Amino acid sequence: MKTALAASLAALALALPAAAQDMSKVEIRTTKLSDTVYMMVGSGGNLALSTGPDQTFLVDDQFAPLRAKITAAIAAVTPKPVGFLLNTHWHFDHTGGNENFGKAGSIIVAHDNVRRRMDSEQLIEFFGMKTKPSPRAALPVITFSADTTFHLNGEEIHAYHAPRAHTDGDSVVLFRGSNVVHMGDIYFNGMYPFIDTSSGGTVDGVIAAADRVLAITDDRTKIIPGHGPLSNKAELKAYRDMLESVSGRIRQMIKDGRKLEEIVEAKPTADFDEKWGKGFIPPAKFTEMLVRNLLRGGK
Repeated sequence: MKTALAASLAALALALPAAAQDMSKVEIRTTKLSDTVYMMVGSGGNLALSTGPDQTFLVDDQFAPLRAKITAAIAAVTPKPVGFLLNTHWHFDHTGGNENFGKAGSIIVAHDNVRRRMDSEQLIEFFGMKTKPSPRAALPVITFSADTTFHLNGEEIHAYHAPRAHTDGDSVVLFRGSNVVHMGDIYFNGMYPFIDTSSGGTVDGVIAAADRVLAITDDRTKIIPGHGPLSNKAELKAYRDMLESVSGRIRQMIKDGRKLEEIVEAKPTADFDEKWGKGFIPPAKFTEMLVRNLLRGGK
């Protein structure tokens, strides 16, 4: 399962500071999805790139030490620098390159809550990790509450807020003419997802966000997950259904008065573990995460 292992390692980047990783061996791999849109994979969250006669538009930017490699990979596609950079959420494996791109002149865009969280100390409880406020140059300079649209490179690039999903500041990005969607960490393809309860994330919000994407896509849509390989509508539907089934079972166990330890021991994910349980969050920890999420009002 080479692909699953690579996806797992990419997701593990969420839990480790960039300084603890050897970025010298990371390769940025670029896949063309349409005449203007590319998917880029390295270490951290997957990227999307739009190129054409107008501006170069980038979705997410992984870690600061990868800036030169990402820039080189972009230069292999287009000579134009990144004009706009959109962050799908605040986590550092998606925003670590912000400061470098901001200083180079890129206009950083994100949901209101992304700037708010980046501009203050945060605690990712699941990993017991505190993060310091980001430098001023790393902060989004344009923010939105509901949605925004860019008219670039011959198509509409529409970003909209997905409330209380992976975090409280997630954006889904639609490249309408290219029939490509970037879902950020709302979607972990091929593995159990991390839902950041401490940042306002909820399992019900993830399911609702998946439902909205499913409603506006077709069988030809290319879906870029936050982590994992390029995906499609059928795979997203399977992911959404898994989350609904597992969270539904856990919700019923909570209603029945079963304690956290009892729910974990009951293995409510057992019939999904072969497909989804080989990522960086093992089944027992995923169950624990969902229990705590639902107990904190994860709706």
